[in-house]
Amino acid sequence: MGKATGFMEYERELPADRDPRERIRDWEEFHLRFPDEKLQTQGARCMDCGIPFCHSGLLISGLASGCPINNLIPEWNDLIYHGLWREALDRLHATNNFPEFTGRVCPAPCEGSCTLGLNEDPVTIKTIEQAIIDRGFEEGWVTPHLPKVRTGKTVAVVGSGPAGLACADQLNKAGHSVTVYERADRIGGLLMYGIPNMKLDKQVVQRRIDLMEAEGVKFITGIEVGADLHPAKLVRDNDAVVLCAGATKPRDLPVPGRELTGVHFAVDFLRDNTRYLLDQREGFVAKRRIPATDLDVIVIGGGDTGTDCVGTSLRQGCRSVIQFEILPEPPRERQPDNPWPEWPKVLRTDYGQEEAIALQGRDPRHYCIMTKEMVGDSNGRVKELHTVQIEWVTGENGGRPYPKEIPGTKRVWAAQLVLLAMGFLGPEETLAEQLELERDQRSNIKAEYGRFATNVEGVFAAGDMRRGQSLVVWAINEGRAAARECDRYLMGETALP
Repeated sequence: MGKATGFMEYERELPADRDPRERIRDWEEFHLRFPDEKLQTQGARCMDCGIPFCHSGLLISGLASGCPINNLIPEWNDLIYHGLWREALDRLHATNNFPEFTGRVCPAPCEGSCTLGLNEDPVTIKTIEQAIIDRGFEEGWVTPHLPKVRTGKTVAVVGSGPAGLACADQLNKAGHSVTVYERADRIGGLLMYGIPNMKLDKQVVQRRIDLMEAEGVKFITGIEVGADLHPAKLVRDNDAVVLCAGATKPRDLPVPGRELTGVHFAVDFLRDNTRYLLDQREGFVAKRRIPATDLDVIVIGGGDTGTDCVGTSLRQGCRSVIQFEILPEPPRERQPDNPWPEWPKVLRTDYGQEEAIALQGRDPRHYCIMTKEMVGDSNGRVKELHTVQIEWVTGENGGRPYPKEIPGTKRVWAAQLVLLAMGFLGPEETLAEQLELERDQRSNIKAEYGRFATNVEGVFAAGDMRRGQSLVVWAINEGRAAARECDRYLMGETALP
């Protein structure tokens, strides 16, 4: 696993990012390339640890520990160390349909559970993963592979996010004829419209879609199953249906003034910006419907989506951007109640905050803050937010902590654009209602993990629609596993992993 003494000889090193002041002027990816020799050195740090938690894919304390798709990380680290790039690509593709996506946007729970991370910095797994697949495309090693035999079975996949694409890719490999339905005008789901271009260039997404199309997967855009097409028709016309429509119902903020112009869900803001960029790139007349230019922007929500809103607002030329988080600021180092190999719940400064610090001279994040009211101008447009500071106190008899307002902390903030980035509540109801699908207590489609079958014969569910909002890598995990169970249902047995 790499060089036997590499973890003692070499320090963790990451490729540099483009300067924040430079990169906010465009929409290109901001990570710079790492030379091969640097990657080989980092691969050499992978220890012969005996029990590699990096590819365990466990859930510990509700969070991922290790890779949910069980990437063979020590194996391809060793291959990279020895300069065997083609072989490393084969090992990477053995478990991951889309390493070019996970290598860019996955938060790398594998690194959080790296054994070296017990007392040193972990191996730079994510960087090596992206380098392998990018090299594979550049060298022409990634080519269409059509199934040798077609089974005559047809499968409809609803939703073209990472779960839907992974499911379609696997079912196509098994020889089934797969059609993917997407209500947006472009394939990719959140990969296309939920993640900004500077994190995941849309040409990277389209490259994989083109490859899948060349392998025989059929894509249909602009058709919303449940509105333009009744899902019962898909059930009648196909041998199986897999629902991968995501958890697309955003959490709202029911405070006075929510109805004001200029208050939007973050996903709508990000989708609008990506559509504008793609329309421009493809030569169409393009106009932003939710611009941040010359406005004071407040982002409510401290997760990845909130960070994406910060970075997008800066690139659009906002006057200022602030980010609210209702939770306390995370600690700088692991706490005793958050031991390895759990996901380290520590403070991270992501690209959006780095850019805001470089441009505004301060971190945009404010913690333990609660929005009480949005106030508008005479035209009905939001002009300011009223907030209070809160503290988290333990409920009665050691019950669940709750936020308590701190007297005298009311504050008024200027804002002409407010973006709600507080996560998602679950899938939209239409498909479940029309197919009479059972749902769990969180409104997700009820389908046992490992089987993925719903209460309707021949209908499966996977990804965020089944498990709730989660990581791209979990969506790929579920898409692959649902394809395996769908194949077993269709054929009586399966050779899919």
